[in-house]
Amino acid sequence: MSPRYITPQGFKVLAEEHTQIWTVLRPRIVADVEAAAALGDRSDNADYRYGKRKLRELDGRLRFLSERMDALTVLEPVPHPSGRAYFGAWVTVEREGGEAATYRLVGPDEFDVARGLLSVDSPLGRALLGRAPGDTAVVQRPGGALEVSVLEVTWTAPGAGAPRAAAPSRPRPAKAKDVRPPRPRPPARPAKAPRPARRRPRP
Repeated sequence: MSPRYITPQGFKVLAEEHTQIWTVLRPRIVADVEAAAALGDRSDNADYRYGKRKLRELDGRLRFLSERMDALTVLEPVPHPSGRAYFGAWVTVEREGGEAATYRLVGPDEFDVARGLLSVDSPLGRALLGRAPGDTAVVQRPGGALEVSVLEVTWTAPGAGAPRAAAPSRPRPAKAKDVRPPRPRPPARPAKAPRPARRRPRP
């Protein structure tokens, strides 16, 4: 199974949502449920039933976020020496009608087209991977093929300054979850020297 990559910024969003639910929203709903239960008959208590339903929704979301974060691999984007677009790059394209748009190539767990975050698994995201300024990418759509021209590839958000220098090689991705080092094995015991043979005394 291939790893699911996510940028550090995308992982931070998931972690902050988990913390918000666990430390703020869930305790508030638990308090509301306890207050509604103290009123008496629960079968005819709309506040109690709503609180229990909301609590189940929050617990489901917590489980989803926990399992998702455990399965994700956090990858710090680094400019590629070739200048081509890969995971984490910001790509400015021009559509057939002359309209320009800028997207960031991110993992499927953090895409948000309204914010310019484009999944690398989407048709346009796959078409832009490996492209350089001046290239033309063809996007296959149900309504027909769409051609876009790559105008610029950067590694910082628009208006955030110059990109970092290109690294000679891509870094090894760090797992989102902690990995404990293996326990050291005890040293092997030295072999015992053989006992000398006993000599029987001569009569």
